[in-house]
Amino acid sequence: MKTLGAILNNISVVFDKKHSNISINKINFDSRSVQSSDIYVAVSGTISNGHNYINDAISKGASAVVCEYIPQNCPKDFAYIISENSRKTLAQISSNYFDNPSKKIKLIGVTGTNGKTTVCTLLYNLFIELGYKTALISTVQNLINGTEIKSTHTTPDPVSLNELLHEMVAKNCEFCFMEVSSHAVEQYRIESLEYTGAVFTNITHDHLDYHKTFSNYLSAKKKFFDTLPLQAFALTNKDDKNGMVILQNTKASKYSYSLKSISDFKAKIIESDLLGLLLEIDTIQAWYNLIGKFNAYNLLAVYATAFLLGLDKNLIITTLTKIKGAKGRFEVFKSPKGVVGIVDYAHTPDALKNVLETINHIRTGNETLFTIFGCGGNRDNEKRPLMGQIAAELSDKVIITSDNPRNENPDNIINEIKGGIKPQFFNKSIIISNREEAINTTVSFAKKGDIILLAGKGHENYQEINGLKTHFDDSEKLKSALQIK
Repeated sequence: MKTLGAILNNISVVFDKKHSNISINKINFDSRSVQSSDIYVAVSGTISNGHNYINDAISKGASAVVCEYIPQNCPKDFAYIISENSRKTLAQISSNYFDNPSKKIKLIGVTGTNGKTTVCTLLYNLFIELGYKTALISTVQNLINGTEIKSTHTTPDPVSLNELLHEMVAKNCEFCFMEVSSHAVEQYRIESLEYTGAVFTNITHDHLDYHKTFSNYLSAKKKFFDTLPLQAFALTNKDDKNGMVILQNTKASKYSYSLKSISDFKAKIIESDLLGLLLEIDTIQAWYNLIGKFNAYNLLAVYATAFLLGLDKNLIITTLTKIKGAKGRFEVFKSPKGVVGIVDYAHTPDALKNVLETINHIRTGNETLFTIFGCGGNRDNEKRPLMGQIAAELSDKVIITSDNPRNENPDNIINEIKGGIKPQFFNKSIIISNREEAINTTVSFAKKGDIILLAGKGHENYQEINGLKTHFDDSEKLKSALQIK
């Protein structure tokens, strides 16, 4: 337990100091979960307003309430903490409650539309391989020294996040590599965390269902860098047209990496095929197990980050050559009859374009490239026709199917995708709404040497239809259809 005064230390809020010694058991922002001596934080959400449930929280035994205003029907004589922004205060008190764990670990945040998971996973694997006690917070999994903790969001809520960091510190982790989503920045999930460094991979058309405009989306990414402390480092992809914009207002030490332009960290692709990459990084040539130009950027970002954290460059490169990428990120396998299957998380126009251009760059041209993909429901629908256009232009055959339709009609999503396909490409596209059927049918078409790209879901092991999640793993389904054991 902590006292109310302790968890409100150095936080700008208004409360009666006579309540300072109240004991706080847990922090809760869901009134349904409140128990005796908890502090309840009333957060205004897009669906419901936590202020409407303050009485419920008090009746369940909450000893204090953080709120932006006190509703009229609430008891007057109570320990209310008035905040200008409850979300922000939730993150601040979470950090204090768990003894500000981010200050006791070297926390590296990686943000960008594409590459976050791969960069974080490679960094984690690199540091684990080198014997460091290390942690990972990612879309795919959370890990503490090899032990997995279930992941539900790219960035957890502030209470879970600080509790997780606290556990990492307790287990003597020196480093934590963490994906930072734009949603997490906007929703103050990372407020009060102290970062040792931040990495920007790239920014493309995504999450506009939430951010509404690309400018807002860019602003959210930039805000993360704007709040970095003076002693931190800020590393950006200089080849991205917004890469240097990200660094404009940061107080941290600025560094850049690139394949194309003059930068602090430079790489050159010497060879590229479906087995990997021969890269030259800082004049050292080595072969890596990852595939494609986008992974050249990811590997360079990892190299630069590790170097800025004090590792020897030869040791970094030697170790990176042994490491494989994250599950569902350009995951390649070959069937007994010689068909190549690729599973990738590409769910944005730019990501799909990158993957298809990579495949086209390294294929012979004598085989057929099949692309199976769909788009998620209740998300940015502007990208659907764009992805249809990209898939049709860069593939030999396109099979449009369902992704996670959620609460949308799958046929409506598919029709919006199809709307982006130009008439001259109609004959190369077919619609098979059922995803498993789409996979099995495509495999039945494929001959020796052909390539099947299954895009959109990557590491996800479920499909969400009408709010119901059922087990569905793209890698499992494709390998089964290809008869790969």
